[in-house]
Amino acid sequence: MIQIDLGQKSSWTLDQEWLVTDGRGGYASSTLTDCHTRSYHGMLVANLAAPEGRHCLLSKWEDSFRVAGRETFFTSHRYPGSFFPPEPPPLKSFALDLLPRFFYQAAGVTMEKSLLFAADGALLVRYHLESAPGEGALCLKPFLAFRGFHRLSRENDHLCPETESGGQGFRIAPYEGMPSLLITASRPCRFSPASLWYRNFEYQVERDRGFDCCEDLFLPGVLEIPMEPGGSLLIRCATIPQTETPEASWESGLARLQEQRQQDERFAASVFSPEATGASRLKAAPAPLPGPPEGCRGTKGRSSDPLNQDLELLLTLIQAGHRFLITTPSGRSSLIAGYHWFESWGRDTLLSLPGLTFHCGRLETGIAILSEISRHEKEGLLPNFFSSDGAADAYNSVDSSLFYFWAVQEFLQVTDDASLVRERFWPVMKRIIARFQEGTRFGIAMDRRGLLQAGDGRHALTWMDATVNEIPVTPRQGFPVDINALWYNALCLARDLGARFSDPERPSGNLLDSCRRAFQQTFWVPATGCLGDCWYNGKLDEAIRPNQLFAVSLPFSPLTPDKQAGVVRTVREHLLTPCGLRTLSPSDPAYRRRYEGSGPERDAAYHQGTVWPWLWGPYGDASLRVAEDQESEKANLLHQLRSFLGVHLREAGIGSVSEVFDGDPPHRPGGCIAQAWSVAELIRLYTKLLAR
Repeated sequence: MIQIDLGQKSSWTLDQEWLVTDGRGGYASSTLTDCHTRSYHGMLVANLAAPEGRHCLLSKWEDSFRVAGRETFFTSHRYPGSFFPPEPPPLKSFALDLLPRFFYQAAGVTMEKSLLFAADGALLVRYHLESAPGEGALCLKPFLAFRGFHRLSRENDHLCPETESGGQGFRIAPYEGMPSLLITASRPCRFSPASLWYRNFEYQVERDRGFDCCEDLFLPGVLEIPMEPGGSLLIRCATIPQTETPEASWESGLARLQEQRQQDERFAASVFSPEATGASRLKAAPAPLPGPPEGCRGTKGRSSDPLNQDLELLLTLIQAGHRFLITTPSGRSSLIAGYHWFESWGRDTLLSLPGLTFHCGRLETGIAILSEISRHEKEGLLPNFFSSDGAADAYNSVDSSLFYFWAVQEFLQVTDDASLVRERFWPVMKRIIARFQEGTRFGIAMDRRGLLQAGDGRHALTWMDATVNEIPVTPRQGFPVDINALWYNALCLARDLGARFSDPERPSGNLLDSCRRAFQQTFWVPATGCLGDCWYNGKLDEAIRPNQLFAVSLPFSPLTPDKQAGVVRTVREHLLTPCGLRTLSPSDPAYRRRYEGSGPERDAAYHQGTVWPWLWGPYGDASLRVAEDQESEKANLLHQLRSFLGVHLREAGIGSVSEVFDGDPPHRPGGCIAQAWSVAELIRLYTKLLAR
């Protein structure tokens, strides 16, 4: 459980954000004070089949409680130059366990608000009035956007303002071709039509990022629901009519979350030796939702026992991982690369899959996603992007195909199910190797030495794929070091599996020997005792980057032990930070200290020093490989992860891991507030470090 105590005095907590997902690619999200700072914030952002993709239907609602002539607001809005209300909501604490819960206290009113998504995709918001001077009314003003989640809405004449109301809510179908929105309460209420546009909601983060930052939202009317002290009510927000009462949907949704939590606890417990950690206690049924802190104050202290702290952090990561695994409107299993704005990406999926599925007990989901990706192999390439309906696109990646081999290796490490690999994945692996040897799109081909070249000067084919004005910021055309480490690893795996399957179409020992020798001759830099980053036209780029780690971290390394140790030593000295690894050494003239500014400015810094936490995974693998004292290195890595996660899980996207951080201290988080491969690689590393 994560609990954040905000003290006696309310404050504008705009940097900490919450996120709830529906398992279908949709979500609800905002800041702790429910003041939107991003265009991607929304109360009901649904992943639709038609029109395809994610759409912000209900941007937010203004909720307040009126009693004894006073009104207490629980949300806020920002307009150019001002907030409404002018004072922040009286949020005293926030808790995240099975679901997010907000505790408010002001003028004798103590209110708890919590949210979850029901099985049918409806958002349920529960209000519990702990205390109040007397009976009052909850007032809701829903603000509609009804636009693609990458866009902003403006006042227009196309919106149909007509509503259908009943005794417990209303329905509106504002645009032709878009779904209806139904907002209903669990008890009788009064709906007063309004049909008003509210103009110029301002989103601070978008303004700071150099994007359009103002939006107009439509208010169809106001809901007023009576509430008495000690009473509770539910608000349902959905695109389809309800088939059961809101109370029944809430109970079944809560039971589903409790079952999921229990499964996660059992898996986390299995990672430990019960005798050493006391993890056997987790085999008990999950505890009920705890009540609010006394007086809505106080904090949930983290355990001082490192083993218990590790268990709590691992459980939080595993729970965060659920958010990325979805079933699309077309019914296929998929993986969202990050929230709020990323879709399903091939490279991100393959890098995230082991940590989010194989290494935390979700084998069936992992197999389904890997099998789906296998279906889309074309000319040896795997798609770098999947649309919401599952269509593959943008085969502009060289490493997606190579990370496919690594994902299979991680699956085998967990299951050793060679028969399934032979049936589903081996044919794809052979086609990838054959096409890369012969040559395929984007100049991808094996040279006579056995190394792999890639790039045509116009496309960024590796994970360092940022461009400014369509020009790669980190041009890596030629022979990138990580691609060739991945290629060597793929060839070795194919050799071993081919022998296991008695398949004569497998890489030869001569090819592997040639590739290994060429790798060391091409990339090793004696002066720095590490590997260069990319070889092109007879010249090696000697920039110190984390890409060289893959020559040590992958199961098959083309380096000798002394060279492996040199790589780790150099990376540790130049790139390691408390939040992950820099993408470029600070000693390099091209190093960028901050990830900030306009879109082009951020893209220019994306891989030029910016820190990426997903690189903890390969760094941990490499460090353990070269360590003389394995247990000491495990303890060191665990200490680093505890220090990082113990702070970060509360500072940006609460309960998740951000996409990037500044290269320089204090390493501010940036990018997405919840990134799949950040969470996945930390899960994978944590389970490796904790396994006994």
